[in-house]
Amino acid sequence: MAVKIRLRRMGAKKTPFYRVVVADSRYPRDGRFIEELGTYNPLTDPSEFNIDVEKAKKWIANGAQPTDTVKALMKKNNII
Repeated sequence: MAVKIRLRRMGAKKTPFYRVVVADSRYPRDGRFIEELGTYNPLTDPSEFNIDVEKAKKWIANGAQPTDTVKALMKKNNII
């Protein structure tokens, strides 16, 4: 099972809000997920990124691969 840490789009049309989730890579973007790690709101200034650091590090240690966007957000916030 290829596990990814990725964004799940929420919110209304033209007002995106994302949840950072751990999901099997075969599931759709907004489909079933294993665990929710945090949130990302790009509309606030500055953008708001909240994540449970301990859970994220545990999943990465267990082999979960963050997507490019999530990896960039984690680096920007000094998580990895």
